[in-house]
Amino acid sequence: MVERFSKKNPVPDKYPSGFENDIWSVFKIMGEFVEGYERMLKIGPCVSIFGSARFPAEHHYYEVTEQIAYELTKLGFGILTGGGPGLMEAANKGAQKGKGKSIGLVIKLPFEDEPNPYIDKRYRIDFNYFFARKVMLVKYAQAFIVMPGGVGTLDEFFESLTLMQTQKIQQFPVVLFGKDYWQGLVDWMKHTMLAQGAISDNDMDLFLLTDSVEEAIRYIADFYETHDMTPNF
Repeated sequence: MVERFSKKNPVPDKYPSGFENDIWSVFKIMGEFVEGYERMLKIGPCVSIFGSARFPAEHHYYEVTEQIAYELTKLGFGILTGGGPGLMEAANKGAQKGKGKSIGLVIKLPFEDEPNPYIDKRYRIDFNYFFARKVMLVKYAQAFIVMPGGVGTLDEFFESLTLMQTQKIQQFPVVLFGKDYWQGLVDWMKHTMLAQGAISDNDMDLFLLTDSVEEAIRYIADFYETHDMTPNF
């Protein structure tokens, strides 16, 4: 650091050319929020389902995800996903099978060529910015179903816990589905994070770990027996 900012290479007194493009990108970001808010508000209550984009249709959790989405549409929920393949595709497929609203918040990624074919065309919303897309996935979700997945799935899971823990949003149902997949993470949270005081006892109550489709659906349904459905934050 000392060498980098020396007399030979001082801190520049202004940003390099092209910085103005960053300023104008603010308007693009605003546009994504405005479109997302306007369109999502008209769709109604949804459940966001997260999971690996890499699991094929033959994977056990693909069928389970499809079933969960189907059952949620029977309760009147729309199904909200990132619009990609794998378990997101399974969720949108289950929504269509249940004749429910099948929403995809699509973003271009190197390993996802096209959005999955089970998104309703009128409910496809395209994003350039991950953070704008994440806001929509949280703001208009009445619950999260977190299926087995990678770092993006973990990101959404811990984002939801952080927002509830810090009371930036009201508590809402978060289901961590798949004990074989997630038990190690939950054990680490309990025996390391909780044991060393990094989280509180009640933080472990912010989600349900289950292998049962019926329990997951009941957990969400029971919550809304005593809570209103409203957008978050």
